[in-house]
Amino acid sequence: MARRGSYAKGVAKREEILTTALDVIARNGYRRTSVRELAEAVGLSQAGLLHYFSSKEELFQEILRKRDQVDAAAFDIEVAQPIEVFFEVIRHNSEVPGLVQLYAQLSTEAGDADHPAHEFFVERYVQFRALFGGMLRDEQAAGRLDPDLDIERIGNLFLAAADGLQTQWMLDPSIDMAEHVAYLWHLITRKA
Repeated sequence: MARRGSYAKGVAKREEILTTALDVIARNGYRRTSVRELAEAVGLSQAGLLHYFSSKEELFQEILRKRDQVDAAAFDIEVAQPIEVFFEVIRHNSEVPGLVQLYAQLSTEAGDADHPAHEFFVERYVQFRALFGGMLRDEQAAGRLDPDLDIERIGNLFLAAADGLQTQWMLDPSIDMAEHVAYLWHLITRKA
């Protein structure tokens, strides 16, 4: 029985670490947040914090996974206009620059097949393309999207645009990421 209680406490502490890390990184930025600072924020030593994760890379990967869970709960993708939810998530990203920095850095590093977060990002992109592709197919069926457009390519282009705009926004915060993606949406839907 003690073992099960110990496991539940470990799961709860890991959840506390991830939730706290979201706030700290969003507020301070990825580059200005150390593992030591995250540990102190939850009352642990650096070694104590890393006890809950196999590596620093896994910690940051799980922070991004937690961010995706929080965003999915906050933004209802089952609404009548799912593209508007996509725009809202992009707008929200401008409010959490540290998490955008973390995403950009880790996704670039994960391009190396040996990086611990490689599979996380491969799967994340597969899920995004499937979700976005489903929305695009619905738009085609409703007559709001040209039936000749290649859904897979359009999904990849939106993903590339969103990620690329995040990089540009980090260099120039005056760029309105959501507005640019909305304009791209306008371009592909205007002739439908």
